[in-house]
Amino acid sequence: MLDLTSLAPVKYRLLKRRDYDQLVEGGAFRDERVELLYGRLIAMTPQGSRHSSPVEKLTRLLVLALGDRASVRVQMPLIGADESEPEPDLAVVALEDHARAHPAAAFLVIEVADTSLEVDRAIKARLYADSNVREYWIVDVKRGEIEVYREPADGAWKQVTRVARDGALRVAAFPDVELKAVDFLP
Repeated sequence: MLDLTSLAPVKYRLLKRRDYDQLVEGGAFRDERVELLYGRLIAMTPQGSRHSSPVEKLTRLLVLALGDRASVRVQMPLIGADESEPEPDLAVVALEDHARAHPAAAFLVIEVADTSLEVDRAIKARLYADSNVREYWIVDVKRGEIEVYREPADGAWKQVTRVARDGALRVAAFPDVELKAVDFLP
């Protein structure tokens, strides 16, 4: 086995979003679930039922509540800051044709966290704050609560609140849309 510890520090090259997109178009990651975060390929964790059930329920609730006012994208790419192209569980975006490019802004991004809570809080919260996302929710299935992040500024969120299972949430961009946490939490 080759001992790499004696070598000089290895330099690595971050992946540009345009190169990543070309690799995706060419089928390079056909059998993998990955997303591009800060120029690095990150493996996405497999989805168990505790993860997929809230995604399915939230999708139905948001589509019905928003109608033709916005598009609800499920586990689809979003153009992010700093050579990133995350694939959030849900993104509420403007109604547009995204055949030529993924959306570069979102009214709301939702990540459902079962095993990914640390990444969703530490990495994705900062990324979404820098990426034209107006509001970010983390659905913590283990604790049975939702973390609501609002007012992004300089890679952070000025307002962070928690909503319990018996609470309700309003989408800031669509204040008439109210979701009861009990309707989508496992």
